[in-house]
Amino acid sequence: MTRFALTLEFDGTPYQGLQRQKHGPSVQQTVEEALYRITGEEIALNSAGRTDTGVHALAMRSHVDIEKDLTPFRLSEALNAQLRPDPIAITHCAIVPDEWHARFSCIGRRYLYRIANRRAPLALAKNRVWQVAQQLDVEAMQRASQLLVGRHDFTTFRSVKCQAKDPVKTLDQLDVVEAEGPFGPEIHIHAAARSFLHHQVRSMVGCLKFVGSGTWEVDRVAEALAARDRQQLGLNAPPHGLYFVKAFYPETDSGNEGD
Repeated sequence: MTRFALTLEFDGTPYQGLQRQKHGPSVQQTVEEALYRITGEEIALNSAGRTDTGVHALAMRSHVDIEKDLTPFRLSEALNAQLRPDPIAITHCAIVPDEWHARFSCIGRRYLYRIANRRAPLALAKNRVWQVAQQLDVEAMQRASQLLVGRHDFTTFRSVKCQAKDPVKTLDQLDVVEAEGPFGPEIHIHAAARSFLHHQVRSMVGCLKFVGSGTWEVDRVAEALAARDRQQLGLNAPPHGLYFVKAFYPETDSGNEGD
């Protein structure tokens, strides 16, 4: 049995999220079915994070255990061939020790949220960004974002369906910047933490949008956080602007790319 670490890039638009779902296709199901066609084995895909319907990934780290004798190159090539034309690609593949785990060995996760702040319709970026027609105050959004950085009880920013035992998380980074996207100017929100609650990033982005539009004052974000009440949430941003960017592992961990 060989354990392989995989890096997945995917467009989440046609999927009901990363994990298997009873009510529709998922990234996990699609990859596992491709693995079965290659190996004839029932193989489980374990991943560093979970994504909701419509959320994308630039580099989701996962692992699989395979009995068949395969090299990383052969496995990645075979998987990419089997996955076509599905919008999923294996961008990296490596053999890792049996104790390495894509989820439990992970020490940090990074997300990106993209906003297209324009009135004109999206001809090329549909389902890739959140379009907000009203002009947003990026500087105010950045000031508000810093009120959320650190160790807090994020109950207000947690989905009612969240299964985490503890709503207390340490948010290492939440920055709002103007950026040049592939189809024009965008607002990017960068979030990093060891782990996140269900809907936490989208909930934080929704409140920052309220600040940027002038619906909320900057301090209203701190008040919502302190309330520890989901009813105090301003808005849950839509999933299609969210990207899982990277999973982090200890420097000595052979699950890291390039090791």
